[in-house]
Amino acid sequence: MVPSTSIGLMSVVYRKIFPYVNKELSYWRERAKSIPNEELRTQALHSIQDKTFHCEGGGIYALLAKKEWKEAIRFIVAYQTISDYLDNLCDRSTSMDPDDFRALHDGMLDALLLERPHTNYYRFREEQDDGGYLNELISTCQSSLRKLETYSLIQPYLRKLASKYCDLQVHKHVVQDERVPRLQQFYEEHEPSWKDLSWYEFSASTGSTLGIFCLVSYAFGHPLNEEKVEGIYRAYFPYMQGLHILLDYYIDQQEDLEEGDLNFCNYYQHEEELKSRFIYFIEKTKSGVARLPYPSFHRMVYKGLVGLYLADSKVSRIEGSPTMVKELLGVSGIRARFFYLNTKLYNRMKTGQ
Repeated sequence: MVPSTSIGLMSVVYRKIFPYVNKELSYWRERAKSIPNEELRTQALHSIQDKTFHCEGGGIYALLAKKEWKEAIRFIVAYQTISDYLDNLCDRSTSMDPDDFRALHDGMLDALLLERPHTNYYRFREEQDDGGYLNELISTCQSSLRKLETYSLIQPYLRKLASKYCDLQVHKHVVQDERVPRLQQFYEEHEPSWKDLSWYEFSASTGSTLGIFCLVSYAFGHPLNEEKVEGIYRAYFPYMQGLHILLDYYIDQQEDLEEGDLNFCNYYQHEEELKSRFIYFIEKTKSGVARLPYPSFHRMVYKGLVGLYLADSKVSRIEGSPTMVKELLGVSGIRARFFYLNTKLYNRMKTGQ
């Protein structure tokens, strides 16, 4: 049964979902330790160590898979681990070559195509030998997807989401002077459909894997038709995914400034504009998920995103954050406050403070 209350959701998440996510991650952590190349091994291990919460958050969607929740988590953890690993290779890269970034991210597309053979995803970089690590992650995703009776229905939408995600990763990791022009061109190619978004908001909306996890989990647990699949896609892209990634960028502002990384929140003219656009994305997400099966689940997810990100310790480093936190929690409602307080408590328990 998909939980319909915040307490019910958190109970099953802590009792069932997170432990199984971390069981899957422990396998990939041990697997990463055996990567022969030092740089690839380092980035693989760091991506798991530093971004465990990405898999934990994505794992919540496995509740939609009902009795197949373990298989859904298997897919989610493997796919998110690919995403985090490749992001590390591009972010802290020995390369600034867009062809390299494209070749690496071909792995994210191949993971969604059942019969796609592996290729050399490292072909444009010096580091080559990962001991089959990336190929095994891709094969794990393909193996899970083969078990879906409605795979052919969701595959075109998975590909659309993944293609835009991969485009973003290429454009945002090239040399600094080329990033904004490439992302603006990326937006202009899609602008007719999303005139209410700026180029940086559209770019943010392509950077989330939530829509993919939602589609796959529904396919494990529900009969689907074209109309339902289209509805799920439209509910998540661009607004739910945009809200997710803008929140992620919001808490990373100081860190990105220190590292010289692109941050989409820096393109708003002032704090009030950023706040008003957050509210816009929250309202659009709210109306979008209202038409989905189990709408209360999806409402809890977006409220959980708001609470989880705003509870991060990095928020305290952002100028004006107390006002932002208060207003966004107020707009999102009492459940968002619940998740905010719950996350702060969970984080304290994890760190032993």
